[in-house]
Amino acid sequence: MKRLDPLDAAMVAVEPMSQPQHVGAVLVLSPPDDAGPGYVDQLYREALAATHAIDPRLRRYAYRGRDTRGMWVWRDAENLDLAQHVKRATLAADTGDFWQLIGELYAERLDRSLPMWTFHIIDGLDDGRFAFFVKVHHAVMDGVAGFRMIADGLSADPARRDMPPIYGAHQDEARAESIPPRNQLPNPISVVRSLINAATSSAALVEKVVGAEITNVIASLTTDTTVAPVTAPFTRFNGRTGDARSVAAASWPRSRIRSVQDKTGVTSNDVVVAVVAGALRHWLRKHDELPEHSLVALCPITVRGHVRDEDDEHGNMFGAWLCPLGTDQDDAAHRLDLIHRSMVEGKHQVASRGSGASLLLLVPTQVTTVLLPKTPLPKVRTGYNVPISNVPGLRSEMYWNGAHVEDIFPIGTVFDGLALTVTVCSYADRISFGFLAGRDVLPEIDELIDLTEQSLAEVEAAVGQ
Repeated sequence: MKRLDPLDAAMVAVEPMSQPQHVGAVLVLSPPDDAGPGYVDQLYREALAATHAIDPRLRRYAYRGRDTRGMWVWRDAENLDLAQHVKRATLAADTGDFWQLIGELYAERLDRSLPMWTFHIIDGLDDGRFAFFVKVHHAVMDGVAGFRMIADGLSADPARRDMPPIYGAHQDEARAESIPPRNQLPNPISVVRSLINAATSSAALVEKVVGAEITNVIASLTTDTTVAPVTAPFTRFNGRTGDARSVAAASWPRSRIRSVQDKTGVTSNDVVVAVVAGALRHWLRKHDELPEHSLVALCPITVRGHVRDEDDEHGNMFGAWLCPLGTDQDDAAHRLDLIHRSMVEGKHQVASRGSGASLLLLVPTQVTTVLLPKTPLPKVRTGYNVPISNVPGLRSEMYWNGAHVEDIFPIGTVFDGLALTVTVCSYADRISFGFLAGRDVLPEIDELIDLTEQSLAEVEAAVGQ
């Protein structure tokens, strides 16, 4: 048995009292040239009858009992019934809304007594296309690991026909996120030793956090690139999510992002964040809800350096940064410049403070953002308004058993306090934006697609493209 990490255990434990904690991805495919009538039905039948090995992470389920001393552990399912995980759906002719269907499928909770994942095969799309919708509990794998699983299941060779399902085990691929060998539950002495070691080593970390917090407050008073704790304006995106979900996604040529990047010297992520900022500004203004103060985004930051961070055994420093989106500014070029300067500052701070300190700094912000909607307190300020994640994608066109993958759309997760999330990924010569929200909070989420195009065009015009 392998113990769940504390964060994963917490997500599994609180989920019955909160929102579903899973992530997903949508792949839109066109059938191979030699596909006959009933091609998708055949795929479904073959999936249920397949004897391929399943990815080990998708064979395990979370369990807690007396025999585990009350701790959450992973157990392997002895007999995995694929019919409980592989599903079939058809988009209604003429009246079906694909993203509405994805929102409904996303909102369904995963069965906690089984390995927590589903794989939907969906047909009925335009021009004979079909889709895969992969949904996995966040405790099983995060979005990056899920994307790697999908990437491992695809091929750049359109002639290849021997590929297992995307959720299958890929023994020929090196997996950085593979499951470690099983081990026994640690004895009480080793647990106490770990706690003592953590407490002893945390003194310097706490000192860093305190110093960094003071620095952040001072910087927020003197610069426009640093956000002080709990100063983001409260918006509908910070409310309760409800049970239903709304999803919208679309892709744009990556060359448009690259052109702005080359013209201004900023990063592609800076451009992406600026485009999202503009879309949210337009949406809020259209609905007479644009705050006077700028919205704030939570942006992950990875910094790879030569010096190992003492609280990161892999030497890769991962943190997060509160980035002002400049939604209080009319000029798209000014918003892009502000976001670029703030992200440069964020990378510097994460690199200098270390991943542990940078993440601990966000604890008060996270707690405030999540708990505030549940209280009767006045909703004036919050920690941040929206997370924006940009996942590196695949550089070439990919296929699954001859079926061309036309687009890949990432879907994150939402919960009370963060009722909207934006996830972006690149694929071949395209970049995809995925928006997920509580339907009660953002029923008109499809408006964000047109507003994203409008925002991108404004950024292009503002920098002279």
